[in-house]
Amino acid sequence: MKNYYIFLLSLLFITQISAQTKCSEADSDVNYAYSHIKSSYDSNNISDLKYFAYRSYEALNRAKPILEACGCDPTLTVTIDGIELLKKVETAETYEDGRFYVKRARELSRKGIGALDSCNQISMEEEELLTLEMEQNKLKEKQLELEQQQQLLQRRLLEQKEKELVVQKEILITNYSAALNSNINSYKEALRNFECDLQIRTDIPDHSELLKYSSDQLKQYFSKAIKTASDHYLLKLENCLNSDELTTIDD
Repeated sequence: MKNYYIFLLSLLFITQISAQTKCSEADSDVNYAYSHIKSSYDSNNISDLKYFAYRSYEALNRAKPILEACGCDPTLTVTIDGIELLKKVETAETYEDGRFYVKRARELSRKGIGALDSCNQISMEEEELLTLEMEQNKLKEKQLELEQQQQLLQRRLLEQKEKELVVQKEILITNYSAALNSNINSYKEALRNFECDLQIRTDIPDHSELLKYSSDQLKQYFSKAIKTASDHYLLKLENCLNSDELTTIDD
């Protein structure tokens, strides 16, 4: 898991309804932030502590403009204080230092709840909607985790397939090279018997270059290489037989 710099905070329910913006619109983000503040405080390592604190910080920043618009000053004040506190948490180098600031932010969040109650009374229906929205957020988080796990699994499967493909190509290169060398050795032996030049031209790329070829490309390349070696051998043999290198024996 990546190390997320800790920005924690805030819950602050919303209160009073302004002309255009309802404080209740920030309910989900405020509760989401507080939930992660608690998770941050309950974590047992600095990495998780910073991760959940950062998630809280994100939710808080989504809620802040709504709080400003709806005029719930007590809750907004606690939110701003919490943000300022989180700026100190960002540079915390130890788990103990980070948890100290998280604890203070959690206390501010609790005070924000009281300030929220004086700003707005949430109806039973709104509470049910809020609960549903929080559950949806949890489901979205879970879905995101599953998607990330699926992506990781796909990458691992792809890497495994790539490794298997390399092994398959290694086998093909070994077998094709052996077949090519076997033919060349046979040609050289035949030329040796006729006391001809033994050089058979074969231009084979480096092994690393061959691994860049597909299986079909390797097959085509070595097939062509064997044919080229065969043509070169026959041409060399013909030239040799027609030269003075070979003593003709009359019947």
